[in-house]
Amino acid sequence: MLLPLSDAPNPRGLPAVTYGLIAANVLVYLLITVPLENRRPDWNAPAARRYLQEMREYLPPGPAGLAAIRRLSAYDLFVFEHGYRPARPELADLFTSMFLHGGFLHLFGNMLFLWIYGDNVEHRLGRLRFLLAYLLTGAAATLFFSLFARGSPVPLVGASGAISGVLGFYFRWFPHNVVRLLVLFFPFFMNVVAVPARLVLGVYLLLDNLLPFLLTGGGSGSGVAYGAHIGGFLAGLVLAGWWDRREERAGPHEFRQRAPLDAAPPPLTVRGALRSGDFETAARLYFSLPPEETAGELSPWEALRLAQWLEAEGHVRPALTVYRRILRDHPAGPGRAEAHVGAGRILLRHLRQPASAYQHFLDALDNDPPPEVEAEARAGLEEIAALQKLALRRFRG
Repeated sequence: MLLPLSDAPNPRGLPAVTYGLIAANVLVYLLITVPLENRRPDWNAPAARRYLQEMREYLPPGPAGLAAIRRLSAYDLFVFEHGYRPARPELADLFTSMFLHGGFLHLFGNMLFLWIYGDNVEHRLGRLRFLLAYLLTGAAATLFFSLFARGSPVPLVGASGAISGVLGFYFRWFPHNVVRLLVLFFPFFMNVVAVPARLVLGVYLLLDNLLPFLLTGGGSGSGVAYGAHIGGFLAGLVLAGWWDRREERAGPHEFRQRAPLDAAPPPLTVRGALRSGDFETAARLYFSLPPEETAGELSPWEALRLAQWLEAEGHVRPALTVYRRILRDHPAGPGRAEAHVGAGRILLRHLRQPASAYQHFLDALDNDPPPEVEAEARAGLEEIAALQKLALRRFRG
């Protein structure tokens, strides 16, 4: 048995939305699932008649079918009404189904994954955006599942599609994080091991979901919504990529409110202003360009000078945008280690995002940094390690 226990590194502070979602799911289980599971259904109610009409073909024939009906609880009918049924899609059910579960183990597994992976994603996105991303990827997961279960009246329930969306964000944004797994093959082996997060999530996507999805022809009759897990994960990946591009395209507020550019002395080029020492004008010109055109304006070293000036002047978010564009525009070659360290420094010391900074410092070490840059990257890693409750361990691929 493999059971994830925690991940590292983690941000400081309370992931309020993550904990709120866990609390909401647990409360629904305690206040709705548990009481209704112990109640017999009212067979005279319209919901019960609809259930028998639409689910008749999914019940086994003869005495086995009658036994299955006798085992039904009031919660089964509640799920039938409020879970998402591809044959009768309802907008409200798209979201209520995310907070219903098929039992304690179903709930426990989902909440464990949300607790482990949610805090870093919430810290990166912010609370409101994280909540919206959770709901959107959950809805996308359900709709993706529905593509392969059209016409099915069987209700889909569970938070796993939305949580898979969180895992998609995590997979893209925290490639160097580690996950602590309890490896239990009793009585032969029991231990906690640290495994690269991308390996854990890759196994989750490919072996736990994609392979069964293909083997079962969509998985709609398997009892596990593999399609929802895959759809949520892909939605998270896509939204994380969109968010990265949005950050790279960001036009800083402080440089949109300056005097018109035609009031500045020539030469009105980013490189010319930078070489003349007019960093203010260089920054205004740089951010006035379409984001896709900045690659040809400055060499990596020139862009680094601009980013470092912005950072020194306290314009940390514009500086982070320039560092990110250097990494986007120059996927190989000089300057990458310096850009990674600059981005990590801002994320760690100004924006309080140690997990995101951790990725940059490790990437800096993988880009043959000069000694002073390597020393700063290692100092950043030590600073992040000091913030963690448990020791960090790095894996090299």
